[in-house]
Amino acid sequence: MSIAHLLSKNFLEKEDLLQLLAAEGDDYEQLLKRALEVKLSVLDNKVHLRGLIELSNICRKSCLYCGVRSDNRKVERYALTDDEVLECARLAHQLGYGSVAIQSGERNDREFTDRITRLVTRIKEIDGGSLGITLSLGEQSEEVYRQWFEAGAHRYLLRIESSTEELYYKIHPRDERHDFHKRLECIDTLLRLGYQTGTGVMVGLPFQTLDNLADDLLFFRSKDVAMVGMGPYIPHPDTPLYQFANQIPAPDERMRLTLKMIAILRLMMPEINMVAATANETVDPMGREKAIQAGANVIMPNLTPNAYREDYLIYPDKACVNDKPEQCRSCLDLRMKAIHHEVLYNAWGDSVAFTKKKRE
Repeated sequence: MSIAHLLSKNFLEKEDLLQLLAAEGDDYEQLLKRALEVKLSVLDNKVHLRGLIELSNICRKSCLYCGVRSDNRKVERYALTDDEVLECARLAHQLGYGSVAIQSGERNDREFTDRITRLVTRIKEIDGGSLGITLSLGEQSEEVYRQWFEAGAHRYLLRIESSTEELYYKIHPRDERHDFHKRLECIDTLLRLGYQTGTGVMVGLPFQTLDNLADDLLFFRSKDVAMVGMGPYIPHPDTPLYQFANQIPAPDERMRLTLKMIAILRLMMPEINMVAATANETVDPMGREKAIQAGANVIMPNLTPNAYREDYLIYPDKACVNDKPEQCRSCLDLRMKAIHHEVLYNAWGDSVAFTKKKRE
């Protein structure tokens, strides 16, 4: 089937996705161009910001790809104080980011979950609740998710990393802490509770096929999620998966494959929010711009105090680790203007897809 015919289809089937994922040359350029046209038509050229707060790198899990996995003894563990978290949130408000995203290693002990409830409540007190709150804190019970939602969190990101069970267990240990079906259940619980629910995958993993990636795209659509984050897999030398680093595509190939995933998903789900992940910029200095031009519409500038950032390295050589938040704001403005986009300040930036569904 010709690329022009594929790009004009209203509903893409798996065989269509596989053809688009294999697109190269002019077909690849046409895919990216069409995705940008769809995004600009449906969502305009606005870019939403989520001020990222990396709360802690203490984690009970030991995912085989992650630099802060519990079994990595080389990591200096840390946890921000409540005052540090609130100062980050106040800074987000001052910079006009509109929303914050709190991310952490996975914990589900009562001390941790109660602390999150307290922090969410206090962040909602800043300027009359003007800040939107996204959480990315892993698998929790329905009771905890509900507690955080009632405290004021309204978005939750829980990446599946791979929707293929076989591949999931090649990048996670197969034990009671790493349960594929538990993760699926958590995503369903978040959707049922009313969160703007997001998920996502790494692109270019060892053992990953185009068939796996096509299934990931179908998974996002089947769950009707409100937001998706995708970025290239970057091997970390202090992880078990690093032994397969010589089997993955080259960085530029992983970047192109990530852009294809973003572009195809924009065609499939025109109204969702998609993140231009920092991993894109780590692989390619223009990676975030390329992701925005391929269909992404969200960027997450880091607000974590600089002293801690080197200890929250899920992957090595992370971009922007030494940037100051104020510098990052002006830098993003200039970079987005250079590609004819505009940062939207002082807005939550909710998913259009979610907002429409809520009205129904």
